[in-house]
Amino acid sequence: MNIKNIFSRTTLIFIFGAASSLAFAVDKIDAEDFVEEASAKSIAEVENAKLALQKSTSLDIQNFAQQMITDHSAVNIQLTSIAGQKKLDVSDEAALTTKAKKFMLEQRDGDSFDEAYTENQVEAHEDSIELFQRAAMSDDVELAKFAKQTLPKLQHHLTMAKELAAAHDKD
Repeated sequence: MNIKNIFSRTTLIFIFGAASSLAFAVDKIDAEDFVEEASAKSIAEVENAKLALQKSTSLDIQNFAQQMITDHSAVNIQLTSIAGQKKLDVSDEAALTTKAKKFMLEQRDGDSFDEAYTENQVEAHEDSIELFQRAAMSDDVELAKFAKQTLPKLQHHLTMAKELAAAHDKD
């Protein structure tokens, strides 16, 4: 490989790396939007978990649902405290799209419910992880710290949800 070729490749790698960094910088979320969206997601997690406790007869799903209630309630308490100090509003209800998904879950029973709930949990936690990753890059130091501290728990929830989804997939 000649020097010109090496230089060209190195330049391309540098440009790609800089562009990637810029893309991540643009992908930050502001504090107000993060608090609103994160609190709505946690409320939805708790509501759906309560539904799972009522509708599912599977012990593994009930255990998971109870953990979601415990963990997401704690996250919302912590987020509400931080938001209060910053005079930011937290959501008092789940987002409209999440309400529609909950409505669809309410129409199901038995294995159909279990399968839909676990698939919903995988998607919900993937979305939450992406949101918290964006918040972890926030200029708001306290919210970035909160997001970074919460991410491992959300990632663990996603792993558990994927295991449940695989166990309850009837296709």
